[in-house]
Amino acid sequence: MRHQIRLFAALRELAGSDSVEVELAEGATVADALDALAAGRGELGAVIGSGSLVMAVNRVYADPGTRLAAGDEIALIPPVSGGAGAHVRVHDGPLLLDPLIAAVATDHTGAIVTFQGTTRDVERLDYEAYMPMAEERIATILADVLAGHEIEGAAAEHRIGPVPLGEPSVVVAIAAAHRGPAFAAAREAIDRIKAEAPIWKREVERGAGRWVEGTPPPLG
Repeated sequence: MRHQIRLFAALRELAGSDSVEVELAEGATVADALDALAAGRGELGAVIGSGSLVMAVNRVYADPGTRLAAGDEIALIPPVSGGAGAHVRVHDGPLLLDPLIAAVATDHTGAIVTFQGTTRDVERLDYEAYMPMAEERIATILADVLAGHEIEGAAAEHRIGPVPLGEPSVVVAIAAAHRGPAFAAAREAIDRIKAEAPIWKREVERGAGRWVEGTPPPLG
């Protein structure tokens, strides 16, 4: 079987392409796909062989033993830099806080906690995302937060493309009857978005850029 594997961020730059094609035997696994990708690909192969990457199969993080089938959507995920009542959006425009507050507030809301992550120290951050999976993963995170805390609404937006110094790249809003659950839910939401959503950032200063190192996302 021939599989097209999508690449992002630093991996895309190393390969010189946003995807590569590999030939795999029937019944091949994610581990087999990683081995095939690493073979004969120089620096890209060394990065793949480092064990710091995971694969997403049909937009779900997959463990090495996951079997691949014809037609699967496969993506190689570098370390990431970071339901009802939930609002999620990943897009390339400026982030506005007021629409998120309006999306989560109800007549029973006694507390709204918001978080904005902004560009600091550098001229700008350039963000890239595996967009369909990023939105699905953030939606799952907000659904978990809604189920695990006594809150009434959760919303998050993440910006992609260039984000200048001082502007927000991610915004989270949580509404609850009381401030305690709202603070706890907001903290969990932003921590998990940064750890799990397939979004990467490149620091740019005086025209030079570097991809920010991250950590492998949790599988499942």
